Amino acid sequence: MSKFQLLVFTAATLVVGSTTAFFVAPTNTAQPRTSTTLDMSAALIVQNKGGGHGELGYQLAKTLADHEKITSITILQDDACDDEQEPFKSYASDLPDVKVIKAPLSSDDSMTSADLKSLLGDATFEYVWDNCSKSPTGSGKAICDAAKDWGVKLLTYVSSAGMYQPDADTVFPMAETTPVKETAGQAKYDAYAAELGLPLVSFRPQYIYGEKSNKHSYIDWYFDRLVRELPLPIPHEGDQKVSLTNSQDVAKLLAAPLNNEEAAVEQRFFNCGNDKLYTYNEIAYMCGEAAGVAKEDVMIENYDPEDFSDGGKAYFPFRLTEFCVAPDMAKEKLGYEGARCDLAEDLKWYFENYKARGGPTKKMTLIKDMEITVISITRFPDEVGSIYDKYDPIPMDWSEVQELGVEAGFVDPSESEW
Repeated sequence: MSKFQLLVFTAATLVVGSTTAFFVAPTNTAQPRTSTTLDMSAALIVQNKGGGHGELGYQLAKTLADHEKITSITILQDDACDDEQEPFKSYASDLPDVKVIKAPLSSDDSMTSADLKSLLGDATFEYVWDNCSKSPTGSGKAICDAAKDWGVKLLTYVSSAGMYQPDADTVFPMAETTPVKETAGQAKYDAYAAELGLPLVSFRPQYIYGEKSNKHSYIDWYFDRLVRELPLPIPHEGDQKVSLTNSQDVAKLLAAPLNNEEAAVEQRFFNCGNDKLYTYNEIAYMCGEAAGVAKEDVMIENYDPEDFSDGGKAYFPFRLTEFCVAPDMAKEKLGYEGARCDLAEDLKWYFENYKARGGPTKKMTLIKDMEITVISITRFPDEVGSIYDKYDPIPMDWSEVQELGVEAGFVDPSESEW
């Protein structure tokens, strides 16, 4: 018998006021248990509709399934997710003992804690992971208020390292004491949960990838250019370090507060990233190796973002300057062992997935790449224009072009009327 002894629901629709929830039944049957036992060990994962954090609920459920403290798992899933995409389409097959309830988390701004609890069948939970809320409004406030009513042992929030505001004196990777943007929605969520006196543990992740992710833009950027034998415009010297973390490692970090709940609540804020940091240029060569491109054929073109009116941000998937975090605090306080996944190895299956998604043949707009390359290229081959024209042709109408009738020659500035 599975360790999860869940009450089984048949596929049904429950309407609560103006809110609709869908109950997805597990594929295998488990024996009912007393509500006291269920309530005392139940874990609730609140999952967003997708994006960079879209795979975390799935991976966290798999991680918690093996944890001795957790005996039942419920995913409260934003119903704006695409059930035909990963990881959502794998819930039934890969998480047979997890109860999934769908609700309008991102669309119902009026949701209250009473609505939320009704959606959950008035069950209570000892542990809550919120991987959905962006602020303490709507469902975000409802989750905090419900957690207060339940008397949870831990409210673990998936925040964002993007709200850090490093200055000239900041040492990288950034520590949890780095100033944050207080007006950010995630910072307001932290403040509200603390105001309620909740046992809050807030993680600040950075760039996440995974086999069932539905956001691929970070690493795809490299492969998009490598498979087309195009230059990779990378800002500055390319020696800025970045944290790219497999969602499986992120899930283990999010579960780490269970190892020492008191220390987790006392520390409260934890960076969530990889302890193996790589530079932008190093990632280019690693992607090249995964794609079968020789190192000497990886055409990195470093450029100065200040040469462009928009600062060059539109051309690159990561921050222009160094902006990275590491899980040192989680290692010290929570006994986290560090990342088990290896980026270089992961890029091998990632590249196969990239090809399966049609990456090498998808349509792309490369005009901005060419703009950077023309301005800052260190190797200026005669065919630079035709390299891009092959993938992003620029239509030119020459029918109205007329000869100016001006003889070419040198004009002495001292003799010019201007």
